[in-house]
Amino acid sequence: MARIAIKEAPQETLKPISTRKHTPNHLQKEQVAGYVFLIPWFLGFIVFTIGPILGSLYLSFTHYDLLSAPRWLGLDNYINMFQDERWQHAVRVTIGYVFLSVPFKIAFALLLALILKRGLTSIGLYRAIYYVPSLLGGSVAIAILWRQIFDSDGVVNQFLRLFGIPANQSWIANPDYALSTLVLLSIWQFGSPMIIFLAGLKQIPTEYYEAAQTDGAGRLRIFFRITLPLLTPLIFFNLVMQMVEAFQAFTPAFIISNGQGSPLDSTLLYTLYVYQQGFGSLHMGYASAMAWTLLIAIASITALAFQTSRFWVFYQDERS
Repeated sequence: MARIAIKEAPQETLKPISTRKHTPNHLQKEQVAGYVFLIPWFLGFIVFTIGPILGSLYLSFTHYDLLSAPRWLGLDNYINMFQDERWQHAVRVTIGYVFLSVPFKIAFALLLALILKRGLTSIGLYRAIYYVPSLLGGSVAIAILWRQIFDSDGVVNQFLRLFGIPANQSWIANPDYALSTLVLLSIWQFGSPMIIFLAGLKQIPTEYYEAAQTDGAGRLRIFFRITLPLLTPLIFFNLVMQMVEAFQAFTPAFIISNGQGSPLDSTLLYTLYVYQQGFGSLHMGYASAMAWTLLIAIASITALAFQTSRFWVFYQDERS
């Protein structure tokens, strides 16, 4: 009887579940269920992201001190900002920090990726060790440790004394070298771009290297003619990401300079000055105008990078 029932059953019931056709009503129910599960995320995005963004845009046109109601000023905050000499100094310091830290970090990350690609013993351990600074570099603890390292009795001066160099000064208290310590801290966080470069190096076909070696090309020629051009998409990606991150650097400058940008405002990064105006002087409207100016500047520089990338970024699937 069981065999007869199976033979007489409609063929549709014997099909795998994955091959059954869903009715329009069933698909609509699935879509509605999906949107219901996304509601908490949308609410969080609107309340905690879109809301504060629009709020800061409004406050950038007002005088607001967190204690009284905002008072409309129009473009006064933006006009006063461009006339603020300390703001101009913060812009120069930030640009110097970005143009020093980003290229050296990318170059150092690429160099270590080339070394690790050679197949060292316990390569996984080395990758983990080199990636740790990227996880810890932006923390308060590392910034405090960095301040101790470059202090008058820090590790750097003790190392220099071993070679007979009389080093007694505090590097972070010297306006000529204070920003350099922040640049070194940024370069030390090379783990993220290094991992990306290492993945890109493994994607380059070995046939290219074999053909170049057959033609008698040396290591430098192979690097500049094969490796570097094929890595330009990753170089561009790391360049944009690290540049955006450098423009937003805050914690190291705040900890090392005790929140003042000292000495002589040599470490007064843009974000630190925004913090001073917003939470130090309670000029929240002025700080919002500064923050929006930084956003526009980063967006403009990123757009310029994308526009210029077509002249030097090479993709393997392109046809000239």
